[in-house]
Amino acid sequence: MDNLQQLLDQHYEIRNTTFELSLDKPDPLFAVKNYLDSRYLGEIAIICALLSYGNAKQILKTLLSIDFNIIESRESILNASFPLYRFQSRDDVKNIFLCMNDIINSGGIKDIFVNAYNKDNDVICGINAMIEALRSRVEITNGLDFLIGRKSIKTSASSPLKRWNMFLRWVVRKDNIDIGIWGDKISPKHLILPLDTHTFRLSKKLGLLSRKSYDLQSALDITESLRKFNENDPIKYDFALYRIGQEKIL
Repeated sequence: MDNLQQLLDQHYEIRNTTFELSLDKPDPLFAVKNYLDSRYLGEIAIICALLSYGNAKQILKTLLSIDFNIIESRESILNASFPLYRFQSRDDVKNIFLCMNDIINSGGIKDIFVNAYNKDNDVICGINAMIEALRSRVEITNGLDFLIGRKSIKTSASSPLKRWNMFLRWVVRKDNIDIGIWGDKISPKHLILPLDTHTFRLSKKLGLLSRKSYDLQSALDITESLRKFNENDPIKYDFALYRIGQEKIL
């Protein structure tokens, strides 16, 4: 156990640098950080996170092709040209912008999350609230159904909620990678690991997970294993685990 913690801490220190986010080391957070001065950084970050599936280079290429500054203007969104992205049509991408613009005009996505989260310090409740806020504002197509996700997520659900949990890691934690703009309202100790195929494989290899299913319960189990190393910030190791797995170091 001590050796594992040393390994995790070592790789956290190595990876906790702005040099880990670049065109050569693609990650969607690189695109998000182009908008650090935006009043609507949380809403921009959600769209970036929801589009973050598939090949990392293609994700970043798509995100960098979009001018997220238009998010504050419905007229600009309606007149903009949006890219196709895998399961999403151009209209799907436009509609997620229109949904987020409406949420901005209604008080912002942070309030929606925090109001639900505060009931039990439960991030899944907050995620459900954000999903419902988006789904209620648009006619759901197959592309948007995949992009946003289904409402009323439960622990027994098959989806590990990777993109939503990744978004929360970005906006709650604060270090050289994560931006921490929601850290005043949400504790990092309540976050859930944003489980992807790389961290899933590596967590089993390192003994952080015994389950064979790629689902939300596995994400919760790995989070509990990591809590032994850092009770108040268990998923601080997520980015390091992701990079170790992605680069096949272990």
